[in-house]
Amino acid sequence: MTDPIADMLTRIRNALMVKKETVEIPASNMKKAIADILLKEGYVKDVVLAEDGYNGKLVITLKYTDTHQSVIGGLQRVSKPGLRAYSGAADMPKVLGGFGIAIVSTSKGIMTDKQAKAQGVGGEILCYVW
Repeated sequence: MTDPIADMLTRIRNALMVKKETVEIPASNMKKAIADILLKEGYVKDVVLAEDGYNGKLVITLKYTDTHQSVIGGLQRVSKPGLRAYSGAADMPKVLGGFGIAIVSTSKGIMTDKQAKAQGVGGEILCYVW
């Protein structure tokens, strides 16, 4: 697999389209950090790291509204293996005018665009979530 983050986002996107309750993703530290950001920002209900004899798997419980609409409106991979996208702290992108988040990989760890701007660090823009 050449792009595990894109695979994670695609699995979540596909599970949302068929209204699945949970989605299982092969675990890694970066995927766990992205899932924790989604949990902290209120886009998913729960994130559990389950052991399966290998690296483990992330079990993400998806969140829906009362009318069975997904809380996540969209997921978009920005920085790809063939074309990396970087941003400084001053020119961090706004997703939907501030309604969404950008997940950024910085020297201080993986964080949202707002956290990176507050700490004054830039980095690789991994994805947009709205």
